[in-house]
Amino acid sequence: MPCGTLLHDLDSGELLGDLTEPGQRLVAARGGRGGRGNLHFVSSTNRAPREAEPGESGEERRLRVELKLLAEVGLVGLPNAGKSTLISRISAARPKIADYPFTTLRPNLGVVRLSGERSFVVADVPGLIEGAHEGAGLGDRFLKHIHRTRVLVYLLDAYGPRGEQAAAEGRDPEPPSEDLALLRRELSAHDPAMLERSSIIALNKIDLLGSEALIEQHIAALESVSDGAPVLALAAATGRGLDVLLEAVWSALARDAGAP
Repeated sequence: MPCGTLLHDLDSGELLGDLTEPGQRLVAARGGRGGRGNLHFVSSTNRAPREAEPGESGEERRLRVELKLLAEVGLVGLPNAGKSTLISRISAARPKIADYPFTTLRPNLGVVRLSGERSFVVADVPGLIEGAHEGAGLGDRFLKHIHRTRVLVYLLDAYGPRGEQAAAEGRDPEPPSEDLALLRRELSAHDPAMLERSSIIALNKIDLLGSEALIEQHIAALESVSDGAPVLALAAATGRGLDVLLEAVWSALARDAGAP
């Protein structure tokens, strides 16, 4: 079983074990005691016995096997927010990247290595849409993979669909505040405790906004609804702002490790 596997009794729902360490062992159902074969009945007067004892039946149990990825940091965002591009730039993970929604059909794990032998594991969770906690889009089957994370990074498309429409109408793109609110609603509907995790708001694709003034406007708008989470600007495709983001993530992990 891969690390992160949970075993449940299918009939009672009881959690039998959580395999989180390499080499960890778990007895889900004990085998029966073996019987004695004819070798055990050999004696000086019975050199070829035709005698044996039957063994005892073992336990029978129906199991439900569930995998929850082991990652310290979870990337959450709407489809095409740039999560796959980001994880490919900061780690050795090579997810599928394309310019259409739902290119990521399964979670991707990547190990991020920083200076000073520091490292952490990040999970790229497939894009969420409204109603994901009820199964819409790729559904809530992927939300479980961020249960073990300690820090969430909300990755927002600075340009986004509304930005494209605004540009077509000759207006400036609008800050993705509604996207942030949608992501938080979906996480809260799935598990309210998710909103208590340390979080960072990452405004991606700022290279498409065209002006520093517009970037600052987006940052200010998000800070007003960030609930204290830091708002960082980056362009995953070009690498701008990635170092600042990774150091902020590491600081959040360090604070979380030191919390009581």
